[in-house]
This record gives sequence, C-alpha cells and structure tokens, in this order.
Amino acid sequence: MEERIALITDSSCDLPPELLAAHGIHLLPLHVIYESGEDYRDILDITPQQVYDRMPGEVPTTSQPSAHEIRELFERLGREGYTSALAIHISSGLSGTFDLVRSIAREFTGLDIRVVDSRSLSMGLGFLVLETARAIARGLHIGAVLDSVRAKQQSVRLFYVLETLEYLRRGGRIGLVAAALGGMLDLKPIISVNPEGRYYTACKVRGRKKSVEKMLEVVAGLIGEGRVMAAVMHGGVPEEGESLRRRVEQLKPGHIAEVFFGQISPVLGVHTGPGLLGICICEA
Repeated sequence: MEERIALITDSSCDLPPELLAAHGIHLLPLHVIYESGEDYRDILDITPQQVYDRMPGEVPTTSQPSAHEIRELFERLGREGYTSALAIHISSGLSGTFDLVRSIAREFTGLDIRVVDSRSLSMGLGFLVLETARAIARGLHIGAVLDSVRAKQQSVRLFYVLETLEYLRRGGRIGLVAAALGGMLDLKPIISVNPEGRYYTACKVRGRKKSVEKMLEVVAGLIGEGRVMAAVMHGGVPEEGESLRRRVEQLKPGHIAEVFFGQISPVLGVHTGPGLLGICICEA
C-alpha cells in the first residue's frame, strides 16, 4: 500500500493560515477558558486582541486540545485513507498536549502515528512543522521525514522579551526565569527555551529598549555564515513588531533566506500578556 502521511500540529505553532492550508496541515486548537465558563478554541473562536482587551481584569486559563478532538481527528484521517500521521506539538515542558496526543495515538493501531515533542513553541514549532510539510511533499517515507525534523530541531533558536512578567507568573510558567532574576523583577529578561523545552533567562537587561537591542545582538551572533529562516512575532504591538521585522531583515544581508511576521496565538498571549516581541531563527 502506498504511504500517505498526514501532518498534525497545534495552534501554538503560529504559522500563517494560508501556509497551513497550502500544505494541508491539520490543526488541533488549544483552548482559552474564562472563569465565567466561556471556552474558546484558540484562533478559531477568539483573537489575540480579544484576550488582551479583557486584561488585566480578566485573565483566562488555557488547556490542551480535548481527548475527543484528538480522537475525532485520528478517526477522520483513517477514513480519508491516510496510512501514517506525524504530529508535532508544543513543548512538553510547557503543555500537556504532547503527552495527551501520544497517549491517544496508542489507541489507533490501524494508523501509524508518530508524535514529536518540538521542545519549542510559536515559530520554533512552526519552522519544524514547515520542514515536515516540505519533507512529506518531497515524497520521503515517515522514518526519513522524522530524521529530517530532528536534524532541523537542533538549529531552532527562539528569544522574546515581555512588557511584564506578571502573566508568566500567574500561569505558573516563570520557573527558571524567576530563579535567574532573584528579587530584581524590574529587569527585562530575554527569555529563551532550553533543550528540555522550558523557559529560562538567556540574558538580563534593564529596560525594554535595551532588551530589544540585546535580543537582536544575540540573534545576529547565532546566524553565523550559513543561511537562516527568521520569524518576528509580536503580542498586540504591531508597530513595534514591524519595526523589529525590518531590523531583522537587515541583520546579516545575504544570510537571511526568508522572514515570517505575525502575532502569537491567543493561548500564548494568555501567558505573556500584551507587549511581547520575539525572534526565532532556524537553518534554511
């Protein structure tokens, strides 16, 4: 039987909708949940700005896709004639999504389902999903696709700065970041993701402007002599984001193959609050 591979990710990947559609990528939405009982599917039912508009008075919680949504997707893929599925998800160090998808995948013996922990998020995850889509389009079998993704994973680097650490703290995601800062919470840390897929402080800088400058300096130093894809993400600050995008494009002329630009998903915005600026790079 001819192998037919489905590609699955979750809504934290921050890939533009047109790219998801063009590559036939199946999206599992995470959820944004308010105390009132309102439960929104990330991106599909709520926008980032709608989340920010209700802050700081209302700060929702977030959850992984439901078991029902995951089972329903796997069942549909089987009916549509897929023989295999490759699911790549937000870091297991930040969400239970990977573990839940992997657990439910074991129930489906008729479909060869491989589940990958991106150990990243936003376009760090997005770049891996894009690499997977391109490998599938080249006709590689699922084992070779996995090898390609794991090789690419080593080159993904992600950094961001926040207006305030309050939302990370509320969501219980601040761990290693707070430990590095001690009591000096007036600092603006440049936050990254470690090899275990958890947030940590890459640099400590005082003031937003200096933190953005330092983030650009760090990224420029990582580009080296190769070519990279880059992504600039923002959380409710499109003008600052656009300014950062222009600067990233000019960082190392000839070494940046492509620059993606967009806003982080509502679920990610719940944990960062408005004001995020981020840069992600990956080998082209």
